Amino acid sequence: MLATPILAEFQALLGADRARADADTLALYASDETPRACPPEAVLFPNGHDQVKAIVDIARRHRLPLVARGAGSGNVGGALPAPGSVVVSFECMRRVLAFDPADRVIVVEAGVVTDEIDRLARGAGLMYAPDPGSGAYCRIGGNLAMNAAGPRAVKYGATRDHVLGLRAVTGDGRELRVGARTSKYATAYDLTRLLVGSEGTLALITEATLRLVPAPQAVATLRVCYADNAAACAAVQRVMHQPVLPCALEFMDRRSIDAIREYGGAEALPPGTGAVLMVEADGAADDVPRQIAALRAALAGPGMLELHSGFTADEIARLWTARKSLSMAVKKIAPLKINEDVVVPIGALAKLVETIDRLGIDHRLPIVSFGHAGNGNLHVNLMVHADDADEMARARACRDALIDAVLHLGGSLSGEHGIGSEKRRYVARELDGDTLAMMRALKALFDPHGLLNPGKKLPDAA
Repeated sequence: MLATPILAEFQALLGADRARADADTLALYASDETPRACPPEAVLFPNGHDQVKAIVDIARRHRLPLVARGAGSGNVGGALPAPGSVVVSFECMRRVLAFDPADRVIVVEAGVVTDEIDRLARGAGLMYAPDPGSGAYCRIGGNLAMNAAGPRAVKYGATRDHVLGLRAVTGDGRELRVGARTSKYATAYDLTRLLVGSEGTLALITEATLRLVPAPQAVATLRVCYADNAAACAAVQRVMHQPVLPCALEFMDRRSIDAIREYGGAEALPPGTGAVLMVEADGAADDVPRQIAALRAALAGPGMLELHSGFTADEIARLWTARKSLSMAVKKIAPLKINEDVVVPIGALAKLVETIDRLGIDHRLPIVSFGHAGNGNLHVNLMVHADDADEMARARACRDALIDAVLHLGGSLSGEHGIGSEKRRYVARELDGDTLAMMRALKALFDPHGLLNPGKKLPDAA
């Protein structure tokens, strides 16, 4: 537990109710969505930028590690407390500081829930495009830290592509204002894009200026069933090589379909379905039918068993039923899901899926793969029993082989979840020594005492 005099400093700054070191609070903030846990020394709840700056100043004087936290919804240990650290939770920083529909800009504090930004924008005919799966409860600060994305990234890009500027505090207490409110900006080094995706290791982001886009007038969905994974992957390539860019292109592999069938969520899928694509188009109401026609033509091909389209909200919801049941379905396979968020070039997607199938056989593990095929980004889920030592050993070997295969295919360790503590040991396989040295130099420049989110993002130096 944090030394009493230091806790008293934080309580003098924040109040006793927002600087906590009781056992219940420490237990509640000891973990994120990973199976690991590490109780922090204290949990702090600032209510604005100035308090974050003051927290960093106190931590710097006492050499206290700080771990920023949004909703704790990440699954790579990005918000997992380090030993001896203090958690800085941004959940009390939920103000919208400015909203300018004319300029399509919104300025928010780091604790604003992501879907709330989109709801506010939609009221003015606009949209905040990034749509992580946890959008109903995750917070924009966490999205910024990990460069979160979602299905719409295939058309609209990830979080980084919608950030115009940031306000932040470095590890040695300096205040940063980077970027601008304009869509074009060529004055400074692009520190905005550097901070987005830095996982809280360079600075604590307190405020973000976000770009909004016009909300589409209409959305339509296609659910396409294929005989096998190879046929579905071939269809993905055809879609991504024609002019109509879908706003979502989602893939479910054979194992996903098996899990859904066992769960009872695939009654509407035709017999023999081995893979499914979910494809959406959006835009002007009179243009969406044209887009859907073009997508239907690209999706048709060898191995296609069935194609259904939906244009109304009810029709679209019915088509998504199987996909929405997948998270619950996989839990029937095994209690622990080791999730790898790998990404490869589109042309290598079929080879990746084939490799995953082979790895499952070689290591005698059920592997369920689904995700954002339009970006080549798959969530590869190794389903295991944590109390089975032999199975866990096979899972570790399988994970290593998967990472090697992804890198051999020209891919990357993470498409949207980040590195955190769970993947950092693999980073040196992807990045060369000079690149890592430059990243460590940047870390030392922004955080010279190494206080911000230690043990994350970067591997240990050799």
